[in-house]
Amino acid sequence: MEILTISGGSGLFGEVRIPGAKNSVLPIMAASVLCRGTVTLTDVPHLSDVEASARILQSVGCKVLLENGRAVITPPEFPGSAVPEPLMRAMRSSLFYLAPLLARTGRADIYTPGGCRLGARPIDMHLSGLEKMGAHITEKDGGALEVTAPDGLAGADICLRFPSVGATETLLMAAAAARGETVLRGAAVEPEVTDLARFLQGAGADITGVGTRVLHIRGRELLMGTQHAVCPDRITAATVLCAVAGCGGEVLLTNTCNAHLAEVLRILRRAGCMVSASGDSSVALASSGALRAAGGWDTGVYPSFPTDAAPLMAAALLRAQGESRVTDTIFENRFACAEGFLRLGASVNVCGRTLHVHGMDLLNGADVEAPDLRGGAALVIAALQAQGSTRVMGAEHISRGYEDIAALLAPLGARITRSWGEPCGRGCRNAGTVL
Repeated sequence: MEILTISGGSGLFGEVRIPGAKNSVLPIMAASVLCRGTVTLTDVPHLSDVEASARILQSVGCKVLLENGRAVITPPEFPGSAVPEPLMRAMRSSLFYLAPLLARTGRADIYTPGGCRLGARPIDMHLSGLEKMGAHITEKDGGALEVTAPDGLAGADICLRFPSVGATETLLMAAAAARGETVLRGAAVEPEVTDLARFLQGAGADITGVGTRVLHIRGRELLMGTQHAVCPDRITAATVLCAVAGCGGEVLLTNTCNAHLAEVLRILRRAGCMVSASGDSSVALASSGALRAAGGWDTGVYPSFPTDAAPLMAAALLRAQGESRVTDTIFENRFACAEGFLRLGASVNVCGRTLHVHGMDLLNGADVEAPDLRGGAALVIAALQAQGSTRVMGAEHISRGYEDIAALLAPLGARITRSWGEPCGRGCRNAGTVL
Protein backbone atom coordinates (compact mmCIF):
# COMPACT_ATOMS: atom_id res chain seq x y z
CA MET A 1 0.00 0.00 0.00
CA GLU A 2 1.30 3.45 -0.93
CA ILE A 3 0.94 6.20 1.68
CA LEU A 4 1.26 9.96 1.26
CA THR A 5 2.13 11.98 4.36
CA ILE A 6 1.18 15.63 3.97
CA SER A 7 2.08 18.61 6.16
CA GLY A 8 -0.57 21.23 5.48
CA GLY A 9 -1.49 24.76 6.39
CA SER A 10 0.85 26.69 4.06
CA GLY A 11 0.35 28.65 0.84
CA LEU A 12 1.59 27.34 -2.51
CA PHE A 13 3.75 29.46 -4.83
CA GLY A 14 5.64 28.61 -8.00
CA GLU A 15 5.49 27.25 -11.54
CA VAL A 16 4.41 23.83 -12.84
CA ARG A 17 4.66 22.32 -16.33
CA ILE A 18 1.64 20.15 -17.13
CA PRO A 19 2.43 16.68 -18.56
CA GLY A 20 0.61 14.80 -21.32
CA ALA A 21 -2.89 13.54 -20.63
CA LYS A 22 -3.51 10.11 -19.13
CA ASN A 23 -6.90 9.91 -20.80
CA SER A 24 -5.30 10.67 -24.15
CA VAL A 25 -2.19 8.51 -24.11
CA LEU A 26 -3.97 5.28 -23.11
CA PRO A 27 -6.32 5.00 -26.13
CA ILE A 28 -3.52 6.18 -28.42
CA MET A 29 -1.23 3.42 -27.13
CA ALA A 30 -3.98 0.91 -27.92
CA ALA A 31 -4.52 2.43 -31.37
CA SER A 32 -0.85 1.88 -32.19
CA VAL A 33 -1.73 -1.80 -32.74
CA LEU A 34 -3.49 -0.66 -35.95
CA CYS A 35 -0.22 0.65 -37.39
CA ARG A 36 2.25 -1.16 -39.61
CA GLY A 37 5.33 0.69 -38.49
CA THR A 38 6.85 2.24 -35.40
CA VAL A 39 4.80 4.72 -33.36
CA THR A 40 6.63 7.34 -31.29
CA LEU A 41 4.67 9.27 -28.66
CA THR A 42 6.09 12.23 -26.78
CA ASP A 43 4.97 13.96 -23.57
CA VAL A 44 3.99 10.57 -22.20
CA PRO A 45 3.40 10.67 -18.42
CA HIS A 46 5.06 7.95 -16.34
CA LEU A 47 1.95 6.39 -14.77
CA SER A 48 1.06 2.96 -13.50
CA ASP A 49 -1.75 2.83 -16.08
CA VAL A 50 0.75 3.61 -18.86
CA GLU A 51 2.95 0.75 -17.61
CA ALA A 52 -0.10 -1.53 -17.54
CA SER A 53 -0.92 -0.53 -21.11
CA ALA A 54 2.66 -1.30 -22.15
CA ARG A 55 2.32 -4.79 -20.64
CA ILE A 56 -0.84 -5.38 -22.67
CA LEU A 57 0.96 -4.28 -25.84
CA GLN A 58 3.81 -6.66 -25.07
CA SER A 59 1.37 -9.50 -24.38
CA VAL A 60 0.10 -9.27 -27.98
CA GLY A 61 3.59 -9.11 -29.44
CA CYS A 62 4.46 -5.40 -29.60
CA LYS A 63 7.89 -4.07 -28.72
CA VAL A 64 7.57 -1.19 -26.26
CA LEU A 65 10.12 1.26 -24.90
CA LEU A 66 9.07 3.76 -22.23
CA GLU A 67 11.83 6.27 -21.55
CA ASN A 68 12.20 9.96 -20.71
CA GLY A 69 8.63 10.91 -21.54
CA ARG A 70 8.58 8.92 -24.79
CA ALA A 71 6.84 5.72 -25.79
CA VAL A 72 8.22 3.88 -28.81
CA ILE A 73 5.87 1.10 -29.94
CA THR A 74 6.54 -1.35 -32.76
CA PRO A 75 3.59 -3.64 -33.51
CA PRO A 76 4.30 -7.10 -34.96
CA GLU A 77 3.16 -8.18 -38.40
CA PHE A 78 0.80 -10.67 -36.80
CA PRO A 79 -0.30 -9.51 -33.31
CA GLY A 80 -1.97 -11.81 -30.84
CA SER A 81 -5.70 -11.57 -30.24
CA ALA A 82 -6.01 -12.35 -26.53
CA VAL A 83 -5.31 -10.15 -23.51
CA PRO A 84 -4.67 -12.08 -20.27
CA GLU A 85 -7.30 -11.59 -17.59
CA PRO A 86 -5.01 -10.00 -14.94
CA LEU A 87 -3.96 -7.31 -17.42
CA MET A 88 -7.57 -6.58 -18.38
CA ARG A 89 -8.62 -6.32 -14.74
CA ALA A 90 -5.83 -3.84 -13.91
CA MET A 91 -7.51 -0.80 -15.46
CA ARG A 92 -10.66 0.39 -17.18
CA SER A 93 -8.72 1.54 -20.25
CA SER A 94 -7.79 -2.04 -21.14
CA LEU A 95 -11.10 -2.05 -23.05
CA PHE A 96 -9.45 0.12 -25.71
CA TYR A 97 -7.62 -2.96 -27.01
CA LEU A 98 -10.88 -4.57 -28.15
CA ALA A 99 -11.25 -2.67 -31.44
CA PRO A 100 -7.59 -2.66 -32.56
CA LEU A 101 -7.15 -6.40 -31.94
CA LEU A 102 -10.44 -7.16 -33.67
CA ALA A 103 -9.52 -5.02 -36.68
CA ARG A 104 -5.98 -6.46 -37.02
CA THR A 105 -6.65 -10.13 -36.27
CA GLY A 106 -10.39 -10.67 -36.80
CA ARG A 107 -10.72 -11.72 -33.18
CA ALA A 108 -10.41 -10.33 -29.65
CA ASP A 109 -10.53 -12.42 -26.48
CA ILE A 110 -10.80 -10.08 -23.52
CA TYR A 111 -12.39 -9.70 -20.11
CA THR A 112 -14.57 -7.05 -18.53
CA PRO A 113 -12.10 -4.31 -17.57
CA GLY A 114 -11.27 -3.08 -14.07
CA GLY A 115 -10.77 0.49 -12.81
CA CYS A 116 -12.17 2.85 -10.18
CA ARG A 117 -15.45 1.94 -8.47
CA LEU A 118 -17.48 4.91 -9.68
CA GLY A 119 -20.68 3.00 -10.30
CA ALA A 120 -22.16 1.43 -13.42
CA ARG A 121 -19.96 1.87 -16.48
CA PRO A 122 -21.63 -0.26 -19.15
CA ILE A 123 -19.82 -1.23 -22.34
CA ASP A 124 -22.97 -1.99 -24.33
CA MET A 125 -22.46 0.97 -26.67
CA HIS A 126 -18.99 -0.29 -27.54
CA LEU A 127 -20.35 -3.75 -28.31
CA SER A 128 -23.51 -2.74 -30.15
CA GLY A 129 -21.53 -0.41 -32.39
CA LEU A 130 -19.07 -3.17 -33.25
CA GLU A 131 -21.99 -5.52 -33.98
CA LYS A 132 -23.29 -3.02 -36.53
CA MET A 133 -19.88 -3.20 -38.16
CA GLY A 134 -20.07 -6.99 -38.46
CA ALA A 135 -18.65 -8.26 -35.18
CA HIS A 136 -20.02 -11.36 -33.43
CA ILE A 137 -19.96 -11.24 -29.63
CA THR A 138 -20.12 -14.15 -27.22
CA GLU A 139 -20.22 -13.53 -23.47
CA LYS A 140 -18.72 -16.28 -21.34
CA ASP A 141 -18.48 -17.03 -17.65
CA GLY A 142 -16.31 -14.85 -15.47
CA GLY A 143 -16.71 -11.72 -17.58
CA ALA A 144 -14.89 -13.15 -20.60
CA LEU A 145 -15.81 -11.81 -24.04
CA GLU A 146 -15.12 -13.52 -27.36
CA VAL A 147 -15.48 -11.04 -30.21
CA THR A 148 -14.94 -12.15 -33.79
CA ALA A 149 -15.13 -10.60 -37.25
CA PRO A 150 -14.07 -13.41 -39.61
CA ASP A 151 -14.93 -11.33 -42.67
CA GLY A 152 -13.44 -8.15 -41.23
CA LEU A 153 -15.24 -5.03 -40.06
CA ALA A 154 -17.40 -2.98 -42.43
CA GLY A 155 -18.46 0.66 -42.24
CA ALA A 156 -21.85 1.44 -40.73
CA ASP A 157 -24.10 4.32 -39.71
CA ILE A 158 -24.00 4.40 -35.91
CA CYS A 159 -25.83 6.75 -33.55
CA LEU A 160 -24.74 6.80 -29.91
CA ARG A 161 -27.57 7.34 -27.41
CA PHE A 162 -25.10 9.21 -25.16
CA PRO A 163 -21.81 10.93 -26.14
CA SER A 164 -19.66 8.33 -24.39
CA VAL A 165 -15.93 9.06 -24.62
CA GLY A 166 -14.98 5.39 -24.44
CA ALA A 167 -17.53 4.22 -27.00
CA THR A 168 -16.57 7.04 -29.38
CA GLU A 169 -12.91 6.09 -29.13
CA THR A 170 -13.58 2.36 -29.56
CA LEU A 171 -15.70 2.89 -32.67
CA LEU A 172 -13.34 5.51 -34.08
CA MET A 173 -10.46 3.00 -33.91
CA ALA A 174 -12.60 0.23 -35.43
CA ALA A 175 -13.85 2.44 -38.25
CA ALA A 176 -10.34 3.64 -39.13
CA ALA A 177 -9.46 0.08 -40.20
CA ALA A 178 -12.87 -1.08 -41.49
CA ARG A 179 -13.98 -1.45 -45.12
CA GLY A 180 -16.02 1.45 -46.44
CA GLU A 181 -17.33 4.51 -44.63
CA THR A 182 -18.59 4.81 -41.06
CA VAL A 183 -20.73 7.69 -39.87
CA LEU A 184 -20.60 8.07 -36.09
CA ARG A 185 -23.36 10.33 -34.79
CA GLY A 186 -23.65 11.69 -31.27
CA ALA A 187 -19.90 11.37 -30.80
CA ALA A 188 -18.08 12.73 -27.75
CA VAL A 189 -16.02 15.87 -28.39
CA GLU A 190 -13.68 15.74 -25.38
CA PRO A 191 -10.11 16.92 -26.11
CA GLU A 192 -8.84 13.38 -25.61
CA VAL A 193 -11.15 12.12 -28.39
CA THR A 194 -9.86 14.85 -30.68
CA ASP A 195 -6.29 13.88 -29.79
CA LEU A 196 -6.93 10.25 -30.72
CA ALA A 197 -8.48 11.33 -34.03
CA ARG A 198 -5.45 13.47 -34.83
CA PHE A 199 -3.12 10.57 -34.01
CA LEU A 200 -5.08 8.33 -36.39
CA GLN A 201 -5.00 11.02 -39.07
CA GLY A 202 -1.24 11.23 -38.65
CA ALA A 203 -1.09 7.48 -39.26
CA GLY A 204 -3.06 7.88 -42.49
CA ALA A 205 -6.69 7.54 -41.36
CA ASP A 206 -9.34 9.43 -43.34
CA ILE A 207 -11.48 11.21 -40.71
CA THR A 208 -13.58 14.34 -41.14
CA GLY A 209 -15.68 16.22 -38.59
CA VAL A 210 -13.04 16.02 -35.85
CA GLY A 211 -14.22 18.03 -32.84
CA THR A 212 -17.90 17.77 -33.83
CA ARG A 213 -20.72 15.40 -32.88
CA VAL A 214 -20.69 13.70 -36.30
CA LEU A 215 -17.58 11.88 -37.52
CA HIS A 216 -17.11 10.47 -41.02
CA ILE A 217 -14.43 7.79 -41.20
CA ARG A 218 -13.34 6.10 -44.42
CA GLY A 219 -11.53 2.94 -43.45
CA ARG A 220 -7.97 2.24 -44.54
CA GLU A 221 -6.52 -1.26 -44.63
CA LEU A 222 -3.07 0.09 -43.88
CA LEU A 223 -2.19 2.66 -41.22
CA MET A 224 1.40 3.77 -40.98
CA GLY A 225 3.75 4.40 -38.11
CA THR A 226 3.78 8.02 -36.96
CA GLN A 227 5.00 10.47 -34.33
CA HIS A 228 2.56 12.27 -32.05
CA ALA A 229 2.78 14.67 -29.09
CA VAL A 230 0.14 13.84 -26.46
CA CYS A 231 -2.13 16.76 -25.53
CA PRO A 232 -1.74 18.39 -22.07
CA ASP A 233 -3.59 16.81 -19.15
CA ARG A 234 -6.45 19.16 -18.29
CA ILE A 235 -7.29 17.22 -15.09
CA THR A 236 -3.72 17.46 -13.79
CA ALA A 237 -3.91 21.19 -14.54
CA ALA A 238 -7.21 21.37 -12.62
CA THR A 239 -5.59 19.52 -9.70
CA VAL A 240 -2.81 22.09 -9.36
CA LEU A 241 -5.20 25.02 -9.79
CA CYS A 242 -7.58 23.69 -7.13
CA ALA A 243 -4.73 23.03 -4.70
CA VAL A 244 -3.48 26.62 -4.99
CA ALA A 245 -7.03 27.99 -4.84
CA GLY A 246 -7.79 26.15 -1.61
CA CYS A 247 -4.45 26.77 0.12
CA GLY A 248 -3.87 30.29 -1.12
CA GLY A 249 -0.89 31.33 -3.19
CA GLU A 250 0.10 31.91 -6.79
CA VAL A 251 0.93 29.51 -9.62
CA LEU A 252 1.93 29.71 -13.26
CA LEU A 253 0.99 26.65 -15.32
CA THR A 254 2.80 26.03 -18.60
CA ASN A 255 2.11 23.51 -21.37
CA THR A 256 -1.63 23.93 -20.97
CA CYS A 257 -4.51 24.20 -23.38
CA ASN A 258 -6.59 26.90 -21.72
CA ALA A 259 -9.64 26.28 -23.88
CA HIS A 260 -9.88 22.85 -22.24
CA LEU A 261 -9.90 24.48 -18.79
CA ALA A 262 -12.63 27.03 -19.43
CA GLU A 263 -15.26 25.59 -17.05
CA VAL A 264 -12.77 24.91 -14.26
CA LEU A 265 -11.45 28.47 -14.52
CA ARG A 266 -15.02 29.82 -14.52
CA ILE A 267 -15.82 28.21 -11.16
CA LEU A 268 -12.49 29.29 -9.67
CA ARG A 269 -13.18 32.90 -10.70
CA ARG A 270 -16.65 32.62 -9.17
CA ALA A 271 -15.01 31.52 -5.91
CA GLY A 272 -12.79 34.61 -5.86
CA CYS A 273 -9.57 33.53 -7.58
CA MET A 274 -7.71 35.87 -9.93
CA VAL A 275 -7.00 34.14 -13.25
CA SER A 276 -4.98 35.42 -16.19
CA ALA A 277 -3.95 33.63 -19.37
CA SER A 278 -1.06 34.27 -21.70
CA GLY A 279 -2.08 32.88 -25.07
CA ASP A 280 -3.53 29.37 -24.90
CA SER A 281 -0.54 27.50 -23.46
CA SER A 282 -0.08 29.03 -20.01
CA VAL A 283 -2.32 30.32 -17.24
CA ALA A 284 -1.69 32.03 -13.90
CA LEU A 285 -3.88 31.85 -10.79
CA ALA A 286 -3.71 33.81 -7.54
CA SER A 287 -5.77 33.04 -4.44
CA SER A 288 -5.94 34.60 -1.00
CA GLY A 289 -7.02 31.25 0.40
CA ALA A 290 -10.20 32.92 1.71
CA LEU A 291 -12.58 31.78 -1.01
CA ARG A 292 -16.28 32.40 -1.23
CA ALA A 293 -18.81 29.67 -2.01
CA ALA A 294 -19.26 28.88 -5.68
CA GLY A 295 -22.99 28.15 -5.54
CA GLY A 296 -24.23 25.15 -7.50
CA TRP A 297 -23.12 23.63 -10.78
CA ASP A 298 -23.31 20.33 -12.66
CA THR A 299 -20.73 18.20 -14.38
CA GLY A 300 -21.40 17.01 -17.91
CA VAL A 301 -19.88 15.96 -21.19
CA TYR A 302 -17.39 18.36 -22.76
CA PRO A 303 -17.46 21.33 -22.94
CA SER A 304 -19.32 21.23 -19.61
CA PHE A 305 -17.51 20.97 -16.27
CA PRO A 306 -15.54 17.68 -16.26
CA THR A 307 -16.62 14.91 -13.93
CA ASP A 308 -12.99 14.14 -13.03
CA ALA A 309 -12.55 17.66 -11.68
CA ALA A 310 -15.66 17.61 -9.46
CA PRO A 311 -14.02 16.19 -6.30
CA LEU A 312 -10.96 18.41 -6.88
CA MET A 313 -13.05 21.58 -6.95
CA ALA A 314 -15.05 20.41 -3.94
CA ALA A 315 -11.79 20.01 -2.01
CA ALA A 316 -10.73 23.54 -2.94
CA LEU A 317 -14.01 24.88 -1.50
CA LEU A 318 -13.94 23.07 1.87
CA ARG A 319 -12.97 26.32 3.66
CA ALA A 320 -14.92 28.72 1.43
CA GLN A 321 -17.45 31.01 3.08
CA GLY A 322 -20.97 29.73 2.44
CA GLU A 323 -22.37 26.65 0.71
CA SER A 324 -21.26 25.14 -2.57
CA ARG A 325 -22.82 22.13 -4.25
CA VAL A 326 -21.80 20.09 -7.27
CA THR A 327 -23.92 17.44 -8.99
CA ASP A 328 -22.20 14.77 -11.06
CA THR A 329 -24.36 13.67 -13.98
CA ILE A 330 -21.92 11.00 -15.22
CA PHE A 331 -21.23 8.64 -12.29
CA GLU A 332 -23.43 7.83 -9.32
CA ASN A 333 -20.53 7.29 -6.90
CA ARG A 334 -18.22 10.17 -7.78
CA PHE A 335 -17.99 11.53 -4.23
CA ALA A 336 -16.70 8.59 -2.21
CA CYS A 337 -14.03 11.03 -1.00
CA ALA A 338 -16.65 12.74 1.21
CA GLU A 339 -15.84 10.35 4.07
CA GLY A 340 -12.23 11.52 4.02
CA PHE A 341 -13.31 15.17 3.94
CA LEU A 342 -15.36 14.55 7.09
CA ARG A 343 -12.38 12.98 8.88
CA LEU A 344 -10.43 16.17 8.19
CA GLY A 345 -13.17 18.23 9.85
CA ALA A 346 -15.00 19.44 6.77
CA SER A 347 -18.77 19.90 6.70
CA VAL A 348 -20.04 17.96 3.68
CA ASN A 349 -22.89 15.65 2.85
CA VAL A 350 -23.84 13.62 -0.19
CA CYS A 351 -27.44 13.53 -1.37
CA GLY A 352 -27.87 11.32 -4.41
CA ARG A 353 -25.32 12.53 -6.94
CA THR A 354 -24.87 15.93 -5.29
CA LEU A 355 -22.11 16.86 -2.87
CA HIS A 356 -22.97 19.75 -0.53
CA VAL A 357 -20.00 21.64 0.93
CA HIS A 358 -20.51 23.99 3.88
CA GLY A 359 -17.32 26.00 4.31
CA MET A 360 -15.40 25.59 7.58
CA ASP A 361 -12.72 27.90 8.94
CA LEU A 362 -10.37 25.11 9.94
CA LEU A 363 -9.41 21.62 8.79
CA ASN A 364 -7.22 19.30 10.86
CA GLY A 365 -4.92 16.51 9.77
CA ALA A 366 -6.08 12.88 10.08
CA ASP A 367 -5.63 9.46 8.52
CA VAL A 368 -7.80 9.09 5.41
CA GLU A 369 -8.10 6.57 2.61
CA ALA A 370 -8.11 7.26 -1.13
CA PRO A 371 -11.28 5.65 -2.52
CA ASP A 372 -10.35 6.11 -6.18
CA LEU A 373 -8.04 8.12 -8.45
CA ARG A 374 -9.63 11.59 -8.42
CA GLY A 375 -11.10 11.20 -4.94
CA GLY A 376 -7.59 10.44 -3.69
CA ALA A 377 -6.21 13.56 -5.37
CA ALA A 378 -9.04 15.57 -3.78
CA LEU A 379 -7.96 14.32 -0.35
CA VAL A 380 -4.43 15.52 -1.07
CA ILE A 381 -5.83 18.99 -1.87
CA ALA A 382 -7.85 18.94 1.36
CA ALA A 383 -4.86 17.74 3.40
CA LEU A 384 -2.70 20.58 2.08
CA GLN A 385 -5.21 23.01 3.65
CA ALA A 386 -5.40 21.16 6.98
CA GLN A 387 -3.40 22.04 10.05
CA GLY A 388 -0.89 19.39 11.06
CA SER A 389 -0.13 16.09 9.34
CA THR A 390 -2.43 13.93 7.21
CA ARG A 391 -1.77 10.47 5.87
CA VAL A 392 -3.56 9.42 2.69
CA MET A 393 -3.67 5.61 2.59
CA GLY A 394 -4.19 3.68 -0.63
CA ALA A 395 -2.36 6.31 -2.67
CA GLU A 396 -1.65 3.72 -5.37
CA HIS A 397 -5.03 4.79 -6.75
CA ILE A 398 -3.60 8.29 -7.22
CA SER A 399 -0.52 6.93 -9.01
CA ARG A 400 -2.80 5.63 -11.77
CA GLY A 401 -3.35 9.18 -12.97
CA TYR A 402 -0.43 11.23 -11.62
CA GLU A 403 3.20 10.42 -12.34
CA ASP A 404 4.12 11.53 -8.82
CA ILE A 405 1.68 13.91 -7.16
CA ALA A 406 4.26 14.76 -4.50
CA ALA A 407 6.79 15.79 -7.17
CA LEU A 408 4.07 17.60 -9.14
CA LEU A 409 3.27 19.90 -6.22
CA ALA A 410 6.77 20.12 -4.69
CA PRO A 411 7.80 23.14 -6.85
CA LEU A 412 4.99 25.05 -5.14
CA GLY A 413 6.30 24.28 -1.66
CA ALA A 414 3.93 21.39 -0.88
CA ARG A 415 5.35 19.10 1.78
CA ILE A 416 4.41 15.56 0.76
CA THR A 417 6.39 12.37 1.28
CA ARG A 418 5.69 8.90 -0.10
CA SER A 419 6.07 5.65 1.81
CA TRP A 420 4.88 2.08 1.59
CA GLY A 421 3.32 -0.20 4.17
CA GLU A 422 1.13 -3.25 4.55
CA PRO A 423 -2.64 -2.68 4.22
CA CYS A 424 -3.79 -3.10 7.80
CA GLY A 425 -6.89 -0.94 8.06
CA ARG A 426 -7.56 2.65 9.02
CA GLY A 427 -5.04 4.07 11.44
CA CYS A 428 -2.31 1.69 10.23
CA ARG A 429 1.19 2.65 11.43
CA ASN A 430 3.15 0.03 9.48
CA ALA A 431 4.78 2.37 6.96
CA GLY A 432 7.91 1.75 4.95
CA THR A 433 10.86 4.01 4.26
CA VAL A 434 10.11 7.52 3.07
CA LEU A 435 11.58 8.31 -0.35
